[in-house]
Amino acid sequence: MSSTQPDLYDIIFAGGGTAGCVAAGRLAEADPSLKILILEAGPHTREVETHIQPARYVSNLRGRGETFTFHAGKPSKSLNGRAPVVASGRALGGGSSVNAMVYTRAAASDYDDWEQKFGNKGWASKDLIPLLKKAETYQPQVNDLSVHGKSGPIKVSIAASQVTIAEQFLAVSKVYDKERGQTDDFNDFHNINLYARWPRYIDGESGRRSDIPHHYIYTQDHNKNLTILDRQRVIRVIFEGTKAVGVEYIGDKVARAKGVQESSVARASYLVVLSAGAFGSPAILERSGIGASELLKKNDIKQIVDLPGVGEHYMDHNLMFTPFAGADDVDSMDDIFYGKQDDVATHAAQWHDGGKGLMSHNATDAGIKLRPNAEELEELGPAFETRWKTYFANAPDKPVVIAGPLATLTARNLYAPPGKYFSMQYFTCYPLSTGNVHITAGLDPYAPLDFHPGYLDDPADLGILRWAYKWTREFARRMDTFRGELAGGHPEFPAGSKAAAKTATLGPDPIDSPKIVYTTEDDAAIDDYHRDKVGSTWHSIGTCAMKPRERGGVVDPRLNVYGVQNLKVADLSIAPDNVGANTYNTAIAIGEKAALVIAEDLYRHKLSYRL
Repeated sequence: MSSTQPDLYDIIFAGGGTAGCVAAGRLAEADPSLKILILEAGPHTREVETHIQPARYVSNLRGRGETFTFHAGKPSKSLNGRAPVVASGRALGGGSSVNAMVYTRAAASDYDDWEQKFGNKGWASKDLIPLLKKAETYQPQVNDLSVHGKSGPIKVSIAASQVTIAEQFLAVSKVYDKERGQTDDFNDFHNINLYARWPRYIDGESGRRSDIPHHYIYTQDHNKNLTILDRQRVIRVIFEGTKAVGVEYIGDKVARAKGVQESSVARASYLVVLSAGAFGSPAILERSGIGASELLKKNDIKQIVDLPGVGEHYMDHNLMFTPFAGADDVDSMDDIFYGKQDDVATHAAQWHDGGKGLMSHNATDAGIKLRPNAEELEELGPAFETRWKTYFANAPDKPVVIAGPLATLTARNLYAPPGKYFSMQYFTCYPLSTGNVHITAGLDPYAPLDFHPGYLDDPADLGILRWAYKWTREFARRMDTFRGELAGGHPEFPAGSKAAAKTATLGPDPIDSPKIVYTTEDDAAIDDYHRDKVGSTWHSIGTCAMKPRERGGVVDPRLNVYGVQNLKVADLSIAPDNVGANTYNTAIAIGEKAALVIAEDLYRHKLSYRL
């Protein structure tokens, strides 16, 4: 790879996110003669131990370092006036370099909907599953390997030891919820309502994070035509008429230098690809003159295309962690996530001995993709009924909630006294609430965005969270390690409520204990708890949606931005609808598909490709 800048490139990737690096890496490998530039706002993480050691991800997020951008939302009535903050990855490889490494694949019907509901030919599950197999080496032994890859660059594993929380969760499921059963693989694109061990994007042999840069980009040091410029923020796309011909960008160090605001220009002979994520890509489009006409006028930007869908239909998943006290002998990640430097150093030394120990873990080792049974559907109530009938009933592979135990206390509950803790995590897979994100200050790429996540704006989302809270709580109190519920980390139930948190106990409740009974007032307390506590799952998508222009779309099925030429978007912002999974896997699918789309276009232009 080169770190110097030639005068002209064939393809410029504006943003070095997960999907963009997958596409750039595949194209560079297929045709090393292609001159490709990746401009990334954040730094490299090459062989940086605080990134390749899996368990470091929490301290990186809490430290608010340069590998994250934090987007402050507007205060929201739906969140009791809170202004949520959503983090996004800012490093080469985007979220793949900083995320929690949770391996969860979308439902097959999610991708089928992309094609059938939104007219995106070539984006159905039959098209994307082979690309996801191509991308991975699936290391666990499962009964059916036909849906998994065996020789791809990205390694997927299951933790082999130190997983007492997961083992106890699965043990409870066998006797407490016999209706749902267990499986060795709940990531086959179809399995639902089955408990399983939860794989991770961690190489089981080396204990390293399995990110995109180390497997698609850094493997190509020999390729002098692949140029990576880090800490470079793209201001706008440059057009000649309606044809994209390059980008204007500015280096972070230069921009921070007092009185110096000089930008640079890189030109593309063939294509500019935006891969700056659900926040960055719509912002670049708007600064380039592509967006809603009134917004462009307000920001004093010359309009190239009136495209009101830009920055709209922001989607995420609504994430909750509920804290519980655990027994002294339970495996916990707290020493690494929140411990003293000496504790962290001890775990790092174990990791250096062949990737061993808790430093090679991500704290998520078991879970379930959950749909309600008939009794639970009744509990969800009439607010959810229409959503169930129109969205879920005829798509039996779609989960309503994904849930499981977490071998740590989360940063949202760090007021706890010393001890061992675990959490139950749950997130809604297809919230009805959506938001938006737009620029506020013309061409300034550092200005805060006008961001409204939309969390809980639709009251039906509260009902789903209420059910998930009750469901996970019943599991937690039956696990062997259970020693109570952390005061302050649960709803403030009315005085005298039978649902009040049990703050101390010598052991778990019996498996056959009756379920906790909640009153209407208790339910109101749970709803208020979620308004106060719910946050991002860091799964931001949808703001440059791949759907028809008249339906608010921004790109077509070939990823072309409507109304201009030689400009594509390839990142999670193109998702036309949500996916019932952590989004890293979908980002890989988009990157692999983008590489094929671009290569096919190159072939039509008589350039070679060998994908």
